[in-house]
Amino acid sequence: MPESEAHHAGQVFKRADLRQASIASSTFHDCTFDRCCLAEATLEGCRLVGCLFRDCDLSLLRVPGCSFIDTRFEGSKVIGVDWTRADWPVARLGVAMGFSACLISHSTFIGLRLPGIRIEDCVALDVDFREADLSGASFAGTDLSGSLFLATNLTEADLSRARNYRIDLTQNVVRRARFALPEAMSLLYSLDIVLDEE
Repeated sequence: MPESEAHHAGQVFKRADLRQASIASSTFHDCTFDRCCLAEATLEGCRLVGCLFRDCDLSLLRVPGCSFIDTRFEGSKVIGVDWTRADWPVARLGVAMGFSACLISHSTFIGLRLPGIRIEDCVALDVDFREADLSGASFAGTDLSGSLFLATNLTEADLSRARNYRIDLTQNVVRRARFALPEAMSLLYSLDIVLDEE
């Protein structure tokens, strides 16, 4: 079981029940969490490098002062997490984290610098991406219903297979971002134009 003030390297944690647990000041290098429950748990001041969370429940996880480097979440529930509470260094090597086939609804990424983040084949309802740097991000296959984009940097982001997004072209940076029809038609609603239907 993961412990506070410990160094964990290359360990595999299977089906660990850490619901509402509190783990502080621990380091996790290349660890795998497989079908673990960390719902409403607190990871405070922890450092996660090269870790994988597979089929885990991290709903309402609290991450004050945590740092994430090359951490991946696959097939997991990561609902209602305030990622702004984590420690995000200005200089970063590689991608901080990525989500694949996850539920990340009601989470907050306001103002975070996460270039290259991958949020693929996810359900991301009502996620707050305002003022975030998501340049080069991939949202392939992700449902973005109700998610907020305002002053968000989406330069070269891939939204070609994303759906249900509402992105105001006048309020966000979308240079060289990729979109595809028919979903890209929603971008026209942000423009001061009149669309005639025949």
